[in-house]
Amino acid sequence: MIYFDNAATGGRKPASVISAVAAALRVCANPGRSGHALSVTCAKNVLQTRELLAHMFDSPSIERVIFTKNCTEALNAFIFGVLEKGDHAVATPLEHNSVLRPLEKLKKSGVITYDICALKNGNVDEQSIKSLLKPNTKLVIVTSASNVTGAEPPITRIRKILPERVLLLCDGAQGAGHIPLSLTKQGLDGLCIAGHKGLFAMQGSGALLFSERVRLKPFMHGGTGSESFSLDMPDFYPDALEAGTVSYPAIISLAEGARYYLTHEREISAATLSLSTRFAEGLARLPDYAAYSSPNACGVFSFALKGVQSEEVAALLSERYSIAVRGGLHCAPLAHRALGTAENGLVRASFSHFNKPREVDRFLSALAKIAKIAKTAHR
Repeated sequence: MIYFDNAATGGRKPASVISAVAAALRVCANPGRSGHALSVTCAKNVLQTRELLAHMFDSPSIERVIFTKNCTEALNAFIFGVLEKGDHAVATPLEHNSVLRPLEKLKKSGVITYDICALKNGNVDEQSIKSLLKPNTKLVIVTSASNVTGAEPPITRIRKILPERVLLLCDGAQGAGHIPLSLTKQGLDGLCIAGHKGLFAMQGSGALLFSERVRLKPFMHGGTGSESFSLDMPDFYPDALEAGTVSYPAIISLAEGARYYLTHEREISAATLSLSTRFAEGLARLPDYAAYSSPNACGVFSFALKGVQSEEVAALLSERYSIAVRGGLHCAPLAHRALGTAENGLVRASFSHFNKPREVDRFLSALAKIAKIAKTAHR
């Protein structure tokens, strides 16, 4: 199968990641929970992964690099950890439900209020965010890249228009492993990443990185291997936010995936942009399709076939041509509402640098055939 669903989960992993996970499973002690040599070695590897991610994303503190099972957990930990009674938040229509649903939960519980900014030419405009700020605004949440269109909000400009007191959280699920993200340079107070997308790690890997301006309340309670006589969670990081056994194989996969990205960063960016450009140019020659994306380094490209449900197109691509894409709303309902595509959704192709130009060409050929099928069916 030709795999173009990398925005959901990276379909192909580097050999180094696979080897590292296999090695971790062969010898997998509980990191830091015992005094024997294997436990200590695993703990050192976990620490080295924190250091690697802190370096990669310019985190000022390795202790504030928290391992999670995915980006959703990281976003929930930050959102529920900082927002309190009477606070106000601002988000964008490009956000995933992993941002929107926690905000809605807090709103319906009477804890906070929140507003959604408007889009300008399909992307976020910092002035639209500024216009929604209130004296009690505590948090602004912006995605690094839309999982629907690949659009990249101007995070640095957004930080500049925010009052110092307002925290800025970035959902890095689509951007990490594709575009530069930096807590320090972009003025982020929180960055949430998924390991299993652009960072080539296994499913069940993710991380939350946050600034020294933020004090997060624990979102789970349990064993940490530290202060075990106390029935309260430790008040220091990372222990305060890492209750229970961490997934050592997932963390190791994240370390190797991050190393692979850092080693091949230019190659990955150039190849992904080239593939999305090739597809955009080919799609423009197919008269029955409408593009909702521009070529981008994240490799996310959404489109529609006139009058046809996106899930139907995705199903035909899978069943007849063995091509994997995703149809529907992509867990981003407000983005589709803003784009006017809520009824039929969009077909999303998401490219990896592991994909080949010939696969894009086969994809375009299949779409041309599907358009003919649709015309015949609707006559």
